[in-house]
Amino acid sequence: MGIIGLTKSLSVASVFALTGSVAFAQTVFVPEGSANSVLMVDAATGTATGRIEGLEAVHGLSGAPGVPVLVAGSYAEVDREEIAQTARPEGVSDDEHAVHHAAAARPMGPAGAGLSLLSVIDADTGRILRRIEVPGSVHHTAVSPDGRFAVATHPSGDGISVVDLETFAMTAWIPTGPMPNYAVFGTAPGMVYVSNAGNGTVSEVDLTRAIVRRNLVAGSAPEHLVLDSASDMLYVADTDAGKVLELARESGDLRRSFEIGGEIHGIDLTDDGTGVMVAGRGEDKLALIDLADGSVTSVALASQPYHLATVPGTGRLFVSSAADPKVWIVDTSDLSVIDEFAVRDTAHQMVARKVTMN
Repeated sequence: MGIIGLTKSLSVASVFALTGSVAFAQTVFVPEGSANSVLMVDAATGTATGRIEGLEAVHGLSGAPGVPVLVAGSYAEVDREEIAQTARPEGVSDDEHAVHHAAAARPMGPAGAGLSLLSVIDADTGRILRRIEVPGSVHHTAVSPDGRFAVATHPSGDGISVVDLETFAMTAWIPTGPMPNYAVFGTAPGMVYVSNAGNGTVSEVDLTRAIVRRNLVAGSAPEHLVLDSASDMLYVADTDAGKVLELARESGDLRRSFEIGGEIHGIDLTDDGTGVMVAGRGEDKLALIDLADGSVTSVALASQPYHLATVPGTGRLFVSSAADPKVWIVDTSDLSVIDEFAVRDTAHQMVARKVTMN
């Protein structure tokens, strides 16, 4: 699949309205689904600092510490002829533009797959640097810790697409299993773990060889994942079973199972790595697993907590609602709600990172 080079100035409402010397702010990027935008929120104040427009049906969004770009995935499929009508971006010649829009001689992905887009975004400026064609709607994305790779899960295609972030090209299609849902990297930049909700496995994928090295058994319907690099443990949300599974990454053994109850969704490590936060969508609650003693503490949070993201260095957790267009800001010390803010549509895979503020 070819690249659609689209360098785009953003209509962001005063994205960087601060003046004076360069500073850094912890920002949470919130995908707004069918609103076709990503809201930027100051983690310290909970106030919006800007909005990235023109990201159709954005669901998946990811980044990595120190990596200057974010990767957004569209859950909607698009028509190639419509894409071909987009204006030639700045700095791209007519010939290059034509190549970007030409149909690939050997398209990657399942036969008959539709066309969707990954958007590469400069996290500091909010500019969309490239749009990359991938086969079929994108659920979630992940960026490698060295910034070389991005991957996108395609539930309807039973595999993942792999993108080289240096060349902005899709380089591989890797079948993983039925209904791949979530992807997470550890410290090894060439290895990614992908949950397959359709057969209860997590695939360990070697991106340098473009192969699945092995599959780990992970409950009945694994979805969201987080990998604790310090302990080398993989935490898996077994969604319908209402459990979080602790798998030893190296051996694949199930070490512990934590009962949350009801349908669960997003999970993330606490900032200090001593616990796992869990969105209890089915029972309207937020849960904290203490990894030292295995105890689970829950507080009511209504309605339908959905995706969540820990904000490093702030003691805060951002939690979206699947029922209402809003995001709660939670104090991780006692799980109390500090504040909440409205979004245009259901908020999906959120990313917290530092951005440069001028």
